[in-house]
Amino acid sequence: MSRKALFANLKPASASATEVAAIDDSENRAADDKPPVDPVRAARFRSRPILGAPELIRTTAAPVGALGQSLSEFKAQSERALAIERQLAEGQAVVELDPSLVDPSFVNDRMPTTKEAHARLVDAIRDHGQQVPILVRPHPSKNGRYQVAYGHRRLRAALELQRTVRAVVRALSDDELVIAQGQENNERQDLSFIEKARFARGLEERGFKRDTIMTALSVYKSDLSNMLSVVSRIPEDVIDAIGPALGIGRRGWIDLAERFSDPVVATSVGDLISTPDFLALESDLRFRRAHAIAKPSVDQPRFESWTTTDGAKFAKIVQSAEKISVTIDRKVVPEFGDFILGRLQSLYEEFKSRQ
Repeated sequence: MSRKALFANLKPASASATEVAAIDDSENRAADDKPPVDPVRAARFRSRPILGAPELIRTTAAPVGALGQSLSEFKAQSERALAIERQLAEGQAVVELDPSLVDPSFVNDRMPTTKEAHARLVDAIRDHGQQVPILVRPHPSKNGRYQVAYGHRRLRAALELQRTVRAVVRALSDDELVIAQGQENNERQDLSFIEKARFARGLEERGFKRDTIMTALSVYKSDLSNMLSVVSRIPEDVIDAIGPALGIGRRGWIDLAERFSDPVVATSVGDLISTPDFLALESDLRFRRAHAIAKPSVDQPRFESWTTTDGAKFAKIVQSAEKISVTIDRKVVPEFGDFILGRLQSLYEEFKSRQ
């Protein structure tokens, strides 16, 4: 047989279709079909997954000693890597990752959730499995680790349950990551106005262009300007104390931000947010309490009337905290107004001399 024919009959060294199909089947099983990760058993694995391999690589016996075992492991890693990369190139392969290898996004998109909401999510995943995978990318600076684009709450639940987290792994730039992060939250419609505003501010502080931020949040330029204005005018500790306030929209937050130009309002709200009664309220009610105390007090003007000796009203006086207005009725006393105007200078000098 010729050398050409010999090499033509050789099969490629990459994973077979049967092996790839087996990996596909493994990666697409529901999370509740797999038992939680056992820390003791996990210690027996030698290698971490490559590009999101569904399982850790096990130590295998080698008949030719340590060198043979190393070669076998290297071959297994290469074959698994090729299979995983082929799946990930298609964009939607779901793999199962050790959640301890997954880091959060470099910018927060949510404020801390309540213990009750977190407990409900944990219970749902425990009972029904993780139905929706998270999106991650290979970590740009930490080899062998991943970074979340979206799905932080599901990741925390998986950590608590000590089970793998179902994920789609994609190679994402920073811009692509924040756009995916923002748009996924917009589709779920459970991100509040103030959370979006803080997310926008975080992106701007990291140097992202306004166009990228608007795309991530699916907002217009004017909406983004309002968001950034709100988080720049309301102190950070006040926003933290109020929380996400899911029921409060753009108008309410803008109104509250405008009132913080008054130092008295800033002091009043600052004193309020540390009180136990305030902290015991739900987030929406905390906002309403802060908004109520931030309302400028309406100065009720006082009205008085001057009358002549025969009882005719000839002047009306309106006093407020900022000014005093005197209105003289020329029909009753035609020349009295001119008399007062002629005496204003001398009256002022007399006033100053008594200071």
